[in-house]
Amino acid sequence: MRFANRRFKSKSSQESPVIAIVQKRSRPKSPTFQGTIDYKNIVLLRKFITAEGKILPRRSSLLTAKQQRYMARAIKNARIMGLLPFINKNQPPAV
Repeated sequence: MRFANRRFKSKSSQESPVIAIVQKRSRPKSPTFQGTIDYKNIVLLRKFITAEGKILPRRSSLLTAKQQRYMARAIKNARIMGLLPFINKNQPPAV
């Protein structure tokens, strides 16, 4: 089957695609914290949760994937043990 109304552009008339060059930000070489990640270290864990009690994402906390997994597990364990709150009751609810 042939379509007579189709128009084909020659390759010379097509524009080449524009590719944006994005430079990656360099991560700090020094670790964000010293020591081990433990559910009993509340001072360390509070640095990685928001005022509402949410766990900070990896891009904000600048942790490696492995450290982020350990941190999330430690925060969850601390919440279960009652060392950290699940939510901050002092914050008004977002509407």
